[in-house]
Amino acid sequence: MNPFAYERVADVDAAISAIGPDARFLAGGTNLLDLMKGDIENPSRLIDINRLPLAQVTETAQGGLRIGALVRNSDCAENPVVKERYPLLSQALLAGASPQLRNMASVGGNLMQRTRCYYFYDTAFAECNKRDPGSGCAAREGFNRIHAILGASDQCVAVHPSDMAVALAALDAQIEVQGPDGTRRIAASEFHRLPGDAPQRDTVLGAGELIVAIELPPNRLAGRSLYLKLRDRASFAFALVSVAAALEVENGVVKDARVALGGVAHKPWRPRDAERALIGSRMHSSALARAADAAIAGARPLQHNAFKVELARRAVVRALETLSRASG
Repeated sequence: MNPFAYERVADVDAAISAIGPDARFLAGGTNLLDLMKGDIENPSRLIDINRLPLAQVTETAQGGLRIGALVRNSDCAENPVVKERYPLLSQALLAGASPQLRNMASVGGNLMQRTRCYYFYDTAFAECNKRDPGSGCAAREGFNRIHAILGASDQCVAVHPSDMAVALAALDAQIEVQGPDGTRRIAASEFHRLPGDAPQRDTVLGAGELIVAIELPPNRLAGRSLYLKLRDRASFAFALVSVAAALEVENGVVKDARVALGGVAHKPWRPRDAERALIGSRMHSSALARAADAAIAGARPLQHNAFKVELARRAVVRALETLSRASG
């Protein structure tokens, strides 16, 4: 790990003023410190934001929920209002990492974590466009079992690792950020980027922008919502495929639907065609199959991850079948 300067700030304006091109914001540090130890990121300064007043969960006037960026993952998952109104988010958070890491990690930092691509983390492999733009992508011809089947490019086939981000995409959350040009909101489903020809950019954040909160709209789908995570082992493992699904059903007919996939793309994957296939349908096996097929339309597997296509399809069907039996 290279030497770095350390600065602690007490308000958002001070944090934004302190940040620069070679500096990083530090909250829980559960991913950033690993990146620094591995010589993948070498910031010259760390701006400690843990004293900022961003660790509250509050209800909004519209009936939604505002979650400060410094709320710890474990506190968010166990918050009574989150568990009652947004169980999908609680389930996704509890599916991630370990209790010790959830106690340290912040929800803002969760959104900012980087891919778990083998080649990104191992600097012995020089070819990594995410780490060194223009160097190539070792994963395309290497061992790519955990990599993307949707939305990848010739430049990068990495996937985003966050469970929470998948749930936020399904819940139509908004990410509030503040920067030198003021405050703006970004739809959770648009916060992360597809790799295109600039895979080194994980998000649409501008220079100096800081995540300050996540805002959830009122939710009618709590009673029929589920986060399903398929992985190599039962805990402390990233998703091979995950599904965040939620339904509003009236008299046996789907009135509204939310579906998002994790572990399949550079960002949480929101297959709107799958949602449209469900709305207006009864929860028959044929409708679920149509939705699952739509969810993976356009998949382009690599040499070692073709199994993910069928795994994702079956995961969507399983999640929807589970919800069809729910009493919400």
